[in-house]
Amino acid sequence: MAITKQYLKTKPICKVTFIVPAQEANSVSVAGEFNEWSTEATVLKKLKNGNFKGTVDLPKDHQFEFKYVVDGRWTNETDADGYQWNDYAAADNSLLVL
Repeated sequence: MAITKQYLKTKPICKVTFIVPAQEANSVSVAGEFNEWSTEATVLKKLKNGNFKGTVDLPKDHQFEFKYVVDGRWTNETDADGYQWNDYAAADNSLLVL
């Protein structure tokens, strides 16, 4: 799994690209604070190499909790900027710091 960040010079925005290697999966999405934990708002596109990829524009100087949803199963990003305990989920969430 991977996250790349591209900060825009003209706007206080960061383009965040999520890449999830999941060759056997049918669907992958990103759910987090930036999309109200919707499993349908940020669906990643499956590439020919089997990876899933998607980009979102997020405000810089913020941090967001998130998780991937791979075929309905919630999973963390292994290369996250950190992890944050969430009492509601009773588990750690991946942390994205911009």
